[in-house]
Amino acid sequence: MKKMITGGLIATASDLYEADILIENGKIVQIGKNLSADGAEIVDATGKYVMPGGIDPHTHLDMPFNNTVTDDDWKSGTIAAAFGGTTTILDFCLSAGEEKLATAVEKWHEKAKGNSAIDYGFHLMISDLTPETEVELPLLLEREGITSVKVFMAYAKEFQASDRTLFKTFKIAKDIGAVVMVHCENGSVIDELVEEARKAGQTAPIYHALTRPAEVEGEATKRAIELAHIAGAKLYVVHVTCKEALDEIIAAREKGYDVYGETCPPYLTLDQSALAQPGFEGAKYVWSPPLRPKYHQEHLWNALKAKQLQTIGSDQCSFSYNGKKQLGINDFSKIPNGGPFIEDRFSILYSEGVAKGRISIQDFVDMISTNAAKIFGLYPQKGTIAIGSDADIVIFDPDKKRKISAETHHMNVDYNPYEGWEVTGEPISVLVRGEYVIKNRQFVGALGSGRYIKRALRQAAAERINV
Repeated sequence: MKKMITGGLIATASDLYEADILIENGKIVQIGKNLSADGAEIVDATGKYVMPGGIDPHTHLDMPFNNTVTDDDWKSGTIAAAFGGTTTILDFCLSAGEEKLATAVEKWHEKAKGNSAIDYGFHLMISDLTPETEVELPLLLEREGITSVKVFMAYAKEFQASDRTLFKTFKIAKDIGAVVMVHCENGSVIDELVEEARKAGQTAPIYHALTRPAEVEGEATKRAIELAHIAGAKLYVVHVTCKEALDEIIAAREKGYDVYGETCPPYLTLDQSALAQPGFEGAKYVWSPPLRPKYHQEHLWNALKAKQLQTIGSDQCSFSYNGKKQLGINDFSKIPNGGPFIEDRFSILYSEGVAKGRISIQDFVDMISTNAAKIFGLYPQKGTIAIGSDADIVIFDPDKKRKISAETHHMNVDYNPYEGWEVTGEPISVLVRGEYVIKNRQFVGALGSGRYIKRALRQAAAERINV
């Protein structure tokens, strides 16, 4: 059915203006004032922003990790994402050992099939490049429409790749036009620091942060940047937390390197003191890289405003407190790393960013949607409001206030790191390809309605992504 969105203020990464939007067959077909609404359902957005649906470039749904599995699967995770204004996610396919890369992708298709309420795509994780996987990788990416691969420089016992594998991945990616995403921490050094702490009887959650200092993130970020530059590849640094890593990214971009940076809501708003709470409460705030001392937040906000960081991912990786987090009650190194953020990404960034004057509404749209679409090959199908684009649209009330709570969120976990926080701004209705998923704060979508989105590899591998 046709829909006409009227009365709202359209916000894109570049513009802010009043207009109507006509939607037909899942696409935006007209934008203008006083459009003919013949036969269309009228959607009144008076007093609201009308913006492109959010693209979350960093999620881990139904993911095995630390001898357990994340609590949010593709059902609860994508419903929560939709409530939070996100209409497309990019999730990570994890490959293991000698498993074929294609097998990992097949597993993730099975996880998502029939379960996703919103559209989705994949990144592919690489831990080792054998002669066989070197041949398989470019063919698989082309066939599956995957434009991005992930390499860990951390988690030495689980995922960490060698510098050789990292460099070879950069070279392959450069040749086919893919983006390489890197978790930048020195995992080998972290393992040594963790072992020292455990031998000294330092087992509380705060030692998760103290054994992963900002310097190991900064060092790994510089190493990844230089290896990517030597290979001529595009580098996307995930979840930047600190000045040390940020300084390396800024310096590289000033030299013209193809380096892009992502940060996440907790690094902008929470700090290391959360892990030092009495008892085991700090376990709720254990994820990697860890929260930093508060002064790092100002540097991150300034970098967002200056466009030195490009995106905000949720790094959704949820483990319940009264359950899976308890696996590390006597040893911080056994606390499953990750937190629940997929639902509150929009509200936290708007409330702490736009409402407090740190960033503009156009910057917000850029960080929450448009830049991710451009970097990962979804633009202009997604990430903007334009004729011919998918009608992925959020109707957002900038004045709505609410308190965040585990009692009211839609994630499948028993706590929220922002418990009790009052935020300003909330998605009211969310459409994916012109169909309501959230309508007036009620889920009206259908599990399985989300589509897998193939992206085109950038054959002009030397082209710089303009973000």
